[in-house]
Amino acid sequence: MINLQQDAEGFIRMNRHFPGSVRISITFADGTAEEFSGQQLNQAYDGALAEYRAQNHMDAKGFSRVSKQRIDPGNKVEFVRVHPGMGS
Repeated sequence: MINLQQDAEGFIRMNRHFPGSVRISITFADGTAEEFSGQQLNQAYDGALAEYRAQNHMDAKGFSRVSKQRIDPGNKVEFVRVHPGMGS
């Protein structure tokens, strides 16, 4: 089991996908804890990544829609917003 802590702004540090079958416990800023599957958090990560790319005018592969060159070779998110009850 992996244990993560939510920061005061509502995010957890997640810079990659977790294995889908692993169980992850998140302790929220209010002191409550909840358990999620890797698959559930991977979906939250994918949503955050899609939002990041849309805000930075990138396509699904991380290429700029304006120019022919790649903007950031490591265009990924480091933090994912979580909230209690999101796994239900």
